[in-house]
Amino acid sequence: MSAPERPAMWSPWRSVMAFGIVSLAADMVYEGMRSMAGPLLGSLGASALTVGIVTGAGEAIALGLRLVTGRMADRSGNYWGLTFFGYAMTAICVPLLAITPFLGVAGLGVATTLILLERTGKAVRSPSKSALLAQVAKPVGRGRGFAVHKALDQVGAFAGPLLIAAVAAATGHLWLAFAVLAVPGVISLVLLAQVRRRTSFAESAVDVDVPEPAAVGRLPLTFHLFASSCAAGTLGLMTFGVISFHMVDAGLVHVAVVPVVYAMAMAIEAVAALATGFAYDRWHAKVLFVLPLLIAFIPAMALAGNLGWVLAGVAAWGLATGIQDSTVKALVADLVPSSSLATAYGVFAAFQGGAALLGGALSGGLYRDHLAVLVALVAVLQVVSLALLVTTLRIARGPASAAPAPGGRQ
Repeated sequence: MSAPERPAMWSPWRSVMAFGIVSLAADMVYEGMRSMAGPLLGSLGASALTVGIVTGAGEAIALGLRLVTGRMADRSGNYWGLTFFGYAMTAICVPLLAITPFLGVAGLGVATTLILLERTGKAVRSPSKSALLAQVAKPVGRGRGFAVHKALDQVGAFAGPLLIAAVAAATGHLWLAFAVLAVPGVISLVLLAQVRRRTSFAESAVDVDVPEPAAVGRLPLTFHLFASSCAAGTLGLMTFGVISFHMVDAGLVHVAVVPVVYAMAMAIEAVAALATGFAYDRWHAKVLFVLPLLIAFIPAMALAGNLGWVLAGVAAWGLATGIQDSTVKALVADLVPSSSLATAYGVFAAFQGGAALLGGALSGGLYRDHLAVLVALVAVLQVVSLALLVTTLRIARGPASAAPAPGGRQ
């Protein structure tokens, strides 16, 4: 018998789109979970403090652990395996939350464990997935590739919370809403398997030959400067949790309206990712100059006493987060050797995670009684961010730099 024919390879654009749809389906799962994790834990007997600790620890794991998993991917070369494993953790752990209301006193412990494991899955897959996507997107432009991927990703972030809310409202059973999320979870894994089969390994793997350990993880000065620039920006980019707390605390909206505002921000984030991603491939990294300028105005608007200004601040927050979660990754890929891409994305996430933690504490501690101080401090941080970005691009363009020109294709 003759060997089965190899399936036809997809074009780079089709592979990028497929990666985006995988993320769309997976985002429905974990964003749906994140939108209702608090009520679920509360129904199992958790206090507000416990909810805060569990969800905060989950985000810390999702970002901080990438330091390890990124380096692991570059040393082993197992980008696809780590990507599959991370997505599988999400697809399994979130639907299993449906059984926790039936476990009695063990329910809270099991739910906490599943939530933390899901966030671990995010940390496992993200550096490898970003490294694969950076290579797949090279022929079409990394700015465009990350932009389209992020836009599709945000469709899932928008749809997941709405799906779980609709099921819970229609049936009156929160556990059933979590069970329904098994469907997009399975879809994400099936489609990822197709992407792996139909994307040329030579085009999509960061390195076909696994690099020597000594050659892995060497990140240039330009990367560290850029990561520091984005961290300074993130310090001023408060979490949506602080903004939503302010909206309810100030009596600007009913608590039931908050998810609608969040959905609006997710839609804006998708548009921002698309617009700046395509602009990146045309005008290169200079499009990122808008990021610190945008962040500088967010605290004054988002924490105002007028709903119109707050919604404008939320829109600006959505624009900024869309750029941070997509277009900046294109510049990371242009600054770093391909053999260290996953390591770079892991380190970059650690920079962002630490800054987000400090920024959340900063905005939460100052907004009520020291809003003017917060606004001024965020403005200073954005000046630092802008200066570091300018320095990064000047060094990257210099003749001594080994990095490719930002925005160029390797």
